[in-house]
Amino acid sequence: RKPEDLLSLNITFRDMSTGQLKTVPLASVATVEPSKNYNGINRKGQRRMVTLYSGLVKGYNGNQVNADLKRVIDDVRLPDSYEIKQGGAQEDQAETSNFLLKAFLGSIALMFIVIVIQFNSSTKPLIIFSTIMFSLSGVFLGYAISGKPFVIAMSGVGILALAGIVVKNGIILIEFIDELKARGMRTRQAIIEGGVTRMTPVLLTASAAILGLIPLAVGVNMDFGGLFTSFKPNFYLGGESVVFWGPLAWTIIYGLIVATFLTLIVAPSMYLIRFRMKLRRQRKKQYKRILKLNMK
Repeated sequence: RKPEDLLSLNITFRDMSTGQLKTVPLASVATVEPSKNYNGINRKGQRRMVTLYSGLVKGYNGNQVNADLKRVIDDVRLPDSYEIKQGGAQEDQAETSNFLLKAFLGSIALMFIVIVIQFNSSTKPLIIFSTIMFSLSGVFLGYAISGKPFVIAMSGVGILALAGIVVKNGIILIEFIDELKARGMRTRQAIIEGGVTRMTPVLLTASAAILGLIPLAVGVNMDFGGLFTSFKPNFYLGGESVVFWGPLAWTIIYGLIVATFLTLIVAPSMYLIRFRMKLRRQRKKQYKRILKLNMK
């Protein structure tokens, strides 16, 4: 047959948004392009290349398989001018990881500059940014306990969004402690009062974000058109959306659960430690100044 005859064939699939069967011609979702066969000579970067393709058996993780292949490749002895490289999804994953790492570091640098300008201090932003480390520990701990796969692209985007949320909670807490100190309250009492007072808005912010992301994480789907017209919502869980958006939602949920409680406990403690270290340095300077005056 001709390629045009093949493209005229119909394919049947189930629409995940409505649950109904639909039929479309193959030409609407695929194209025919000439390509080189295995008897040809392929090149990449002016070098001859032989490409080996393989699919994944159900039940196996691509990252784990690639890691096993890398260990085998490292043990292979090749003649001079020959090398083995992993491409495809592994190469795309490495590029995505590098991009997200640069984006994460760039966003952290910009937020740090803004917070330094706001507080006119270099140590308070470090206390606030420690909450990001708390959230990252929560993300990896959550994935380790649940056993869900860590998707580089969407999980990385989730970490970027998570950083903004936890930094905002840290700013709310530290800013209110500074305000209480400006009113004349002692540092220790200001920390206790600030943690108690700001506990409610911090918990509300985190819980609202977590509850709002749960439908996205589990893939709640509903046909609102059918609900209002025929009272048939076609409600179901899962679907294609959860495969794409699920890792992003779970990343934020895991990070917020851990970071919220650690922010309310560890951040005030670090603030108190910073104040005591600063007070100790001031006392040492005063002692040295008095000692010099006595020597004179």
